[in-house]
Amino acid sequence: MIRSVVRGFGAALPKRVMTNRELEDIVETSDEWIVQRTGIRQRYVAGEGETTASLGADAARAALENAGMSADSIDLIICATSTPDNTFPATAVDIQNRLGIHHGFAFDMQAVCSGFVYAMATADLYIRGGMAKRVLVIGAETFSRILDWKDRTTCVLFGDGAGALVLEAEEGSGTNADRGVLTAQLRSDGVHKEKLYVDGGPSTTGTVGHLRMEGREVFKHAVGMITDVIEAAFEAGGATADDIDWMVPHQANRRIIDASAKKLGIPIEKVIVTVDLHGNTSAASIPLALATAAGDGRIKKGDLVLLEAMGGGFTWGAVLVRW
Repeated sequence: MIRSVVRGFGAALPKRVMTNRELEDIVETSDEWIVQRTGIRQRYVAGEGETTASLGADAARAALENAGMSADSIDLIICATSTPDNTFPATAVDIQNRLGIHHGFAFDMQAVCSGFVYAMATADLYIRGGMAKRVLVIGAETFSRILDWKDRTTCVLFGDGAGALVLEAEEGSGTNADRGVLTAQLRSDGVHKEKLYVDGGPSTTGTVGHLRMEGREVFKHAVGMITDVIEAAFEAGGATADDIDWMVPHQANRRIIDASAKKLGIPIEKVIVTVDLHGNTSAASIPLALATAAGDGRIKKGDLVLLEAMGGGFTWGAVLVRW
């Protein structure tokens, strides 16, 4: 059985760090309130010349260097993003060009905060289907560009950044002892669209628009949806919560992360948390957290790692991968 094995990881962040204290000068809020309600202490904000494509390309270069691979060995690039540089072409094609790759194919994946999970699942299908042998899976966002900086309920939550993995085809035994992606479970339900969305777009307003969110509604649905899809991943992957070495959740809110881990019976010591450093970076949050934890040696070869996310739509999903 062909498995999609992680060969390398990388991350990229804008130069500017924005602390909660700085936000106190922009909107009526406080560092204490933000930390208590979300766990966020700072976030990175893209400056002039820093875009989703530039951050994505930097993360991809770091992942390739970590993997010891050249860019021209990549067959496919999937970029998960909700903040593309242009309406079209895909940001992935821009990244492909920045990396000097002129073969293979590239496209974007739009599932908001679940985007990286969706992109991992899609890359795995292309690899197992024989259409690609090496894939760059990127999550890259510049959410600061779609925030309403007068809306204190949303502007304190989000940040910018990018993360990337290199996946490569490898033959496995077909058991959950294999390295690589073991299972992916994806869900969506458009009935929840109005709870988390951007109030603009080419076909409606002709503008980019701003992010709008009903925070309490999102929180109310998040834990149940996340738990449901993780339990499905456990069943499909032949694993239990006790088997998990690390849970790497979407970094949206510390309270959601803690509540989900508790409901699943996963000790918080096994949960990778970077929301305090990066804020909610949407599709970039999981690969940024992976790069942080693999980079500092917590996530090691052979570890069973659970990825999970929920985003606007609603979309949600989980991936079980042996590192």
